[in-house]
Amino acid sequence: MALREFKLPDPGEGLTEAEIVTWHVKPGDTVKVNDVVVEVETAKSLVELPVPFAGTVGELLVAEGATVEVGTPIITVDDGKDAPATPSSAPESTDRSQQGQAGVPDSTDRSQEGQTGVPDSTDRSQEGQADGKTEGSMAGRTAVLVGYGVKQTEAKRRPRKGAGHGQEPPSVRQPEAHREPAAGLGSPSGQARPLAKPPVRKLAKDLGVDLGSVTPTGDGGVVTRADVESAASGSTPADVAPAASRWGRPADAGERRASGSARETRVPIKGVRKMTAQAMVGSAFTAPHVTEWVTVDVTATMELVERLKQDREFRDVKVTPLLVLAKAMCVAVRRNPGINASWDEAAQEIVLKNYVNLGIAAATPRGLVVPNVKDADTMSMRELADAIGALTATAREGRTQPADMAGGTITITNVGVFGVDAGTPILNSGEAAILAFGSVTRRPWVVGTGADERIEPRWVTTLALSFDHRLVDGELGSKYLADVAAILGDPARGLVWG
Repeated sequence: MALREFKLPDPGEGLTEAEIVTWHVKPGDTVKVNDVVVEVETAKSLVELPVPFAGTVGELLVAEGATVEVGTPIITVDDGKDAPATPSSAPESTDRSQQGQAGVPDSTDRSQEGQTGVPDSTDRSQEGQADGKTEGSMAGRTAVLVGYGVKQTEAKRRPRKGAGHGQEPPSVRQPEAHREPAAGLGSPSGQARPLAKPPVRKLAKDLGVDLGSVTPTGDGGVVTRADVESAASGSTPADVAPAASRWGRPADAGERRASGSARETRVPIKGVRKMTAQAMVGSAFTAPHVTEWVTVDVTATMELVERLKQDREFRDVKVTPLLVLAKAMCVAVRRNPGINASWDEAAQEIVLKNYVNLGIAAATPRGLVVPNVKDADTMSMRELADAIGALTATAREGRTQPADMAGGTITITNVGVFGVDAGTPILNSGEAAILAFGSVTRRPWVVGTGADERIEPRWVTTLALSFDHRLVDGELGSKYLADVAAILGDPARGLVWG
């Protein structure tokens, strides 16, 4: 038989590593070309990877929860063909002309390896950062195209220190947390592998703990999460805080004192949260931010929302004040095109966008993502409702793809859903403005004029617009914010201005 290794491809966007989330196959399963075998998480999305050759699954080389570099072998498949004469005990020494130098993606023979990857055209016609489904997408998830291979200019791996002649190539001789098979998939010959579930192995890797040095306390000698945390903190297992959800509420002070648990829990910074942090730091310290507020009576908008909910054309979509705000922002861009622009530092130019890719910030289990509606300014209210509904549903499932988050031109962040009145949002990189939509609440409001002036309960909200003061001055920012507020106060203005 001929065992073939499938190496982690570059899923697109020039990424260099990914986390193994879920294996869809197990040793002994039969696979066909382009069958999805694993789901990985990159810094931007969850991606399904198809295998580039057919056969029988031999071994899963990487456990769920492990983070590996592009070009690392992650699974072997027996293609059923006769293998060339090679030493049976040293698969690493397979003829390099057939297999490609392990761990050196640049020299891999693409026709033999069958590595997969997404070509640089991920952005293509929908260049921006948020909407647009990529080709090859399956059920909202990206299926990487077969045969492109790892990008040579971006996927090069740094050589392991001490690597040289006579040593195993870096991608074959991996660290324990990367190379070790998942629990129940076998162990290295001649060594007793510590028993632990994949999430525990991942935690040990993140905390720099050697599982072999941990004293197991679980049933049957299984290393538990508490054991790993104990080893990392140097305390006894009873002193370690119980496992919690990624962003779950920790035990209160009384519970901690009663149990003697740790006062701190460390969460690795990676994936979407790491990318978001880097983007926000870059934006905050590159673009001079200015934020302006306006409080507006949106009673007419709330009445419009109620009428649309009863309209047959909108019966299959969710209609909220956010939909009216989205439309209002697109209309206001036409009156104030300078707000829909970006700053090109290299060319020393202001780039005015003649299209609106409207970003909708969404909190997801994987962190904050900002998918955008491509060409939102050309859509009817119903089309905009469909697009926003599809984006938010995909985001909540954690399936937002890189193309859906690329190329945004202006963004909404809806802090009102959390009961917050307003905020000072940070710009998305490459955009000139972002608008925070506060909660819509009933407040006493002065209506009427002169002798008819009176106080009534009205629906009121606060809008906060942050903008890049390099290209948006106070006059432009103020006019844009005032126009958006005017449309929410009287949606009929949208018909006139639109």
